[in-house]
Amino acid sequence: MAMTIRPRRSVLYMPASNSRAIEKARTLDADVIILDLEDAVAPDKKDEARAQAAQAVSEGGFGHREVVIRINGLDTPWGEQDLAVAAGSGVDAVLLPKVSSPATLVAARSILGETGGDLWAMIETTQAIVDLAAIVGAAATTRLTTLVAGTNDLAKEMRCRPGEDRAPLLGILAQIVLHARLAGLNALDGVCNTLTDEAVVQRECEQGLRWGFDGKTLIHPSQIAVANAVFTPNADEIARARAIAAAFDLAENAGKGALKVDGKMVELLHLEEATRTLAIAEACAR
Repeated sequence: MAMTIRPRRSVLYMPASNSRAIEKARTLDADVIILDLEDAVAPDKKDEARAQAAQAVSEGGFGHREVVIRINGLDTPWGEQDLAVAAGSGVDAVLLPKVSSPATLVAARSILGETGGDLWAMIETTQAIVDLAAIVGAAATTRLTTLVAGTNDLAKEMRCRPGEDRAPLLGILAQIVLHARLAGLNALDGVCNTLTDEAVVQRECEQGLRWGFDGKTLIHPSQIAVANAVFTPNADEIARARAIAAAFDLAENAGKGALKVDGKMVELLHLEEATRTLAIAEACAR
């Protein structure tokens, strides 16, 4: 049962206005680089950042890394021009901020055209949470592939105080994962604001993994190694997955829906999980 997966364990925002940061991004061990035109760029640097992002994508040199451009909102003076430039850049995907309805996806797809890369959506407004079903319902026609949790903006809109356990946001994070899976999309956890304490970053990554996220968005290169380690299947998980796959491959088990492996009952759903685990492990080892 073959499965191809592109890992998105570590998804790093880099300001597109900073040419040195872009150059550094080509050497970092992140799975995805997001060239940011929005939050990380001052209004008077927007045009420069847009041009530098397009040039960086055109020049390439990112190796195995997936490259995404986060544009400004379509309701800003820069959004439509960001999209127009991204459409011809050859970027892998465009990340749309503050997606609150399917209309934003439809408008972006119209400007990008059919060859303008996939769409990723920031889920960072209360309206987006209310309308998640409608948003993911537009995935097939707009080439939406990924939901990204915007935890800082969500906390601001809710006026909540997440703390290190992020308890006030956990229900929302679960909704984002649930709706992503409903539509067959990727789900990426929000950023960790702590830069100097690796243990805090690790706890947040582990929490995101338990909640079902595929990876984590990051704001500093120091967070990459932790995210990669947490979202890569460990040796025990790989061994268990191999044992399950091997058991179902045995001729005497052909057609069976449930087996005993190492003293535990496993079913076809566990085989599907094992196949995914092995595919992730293989992709991370490349």
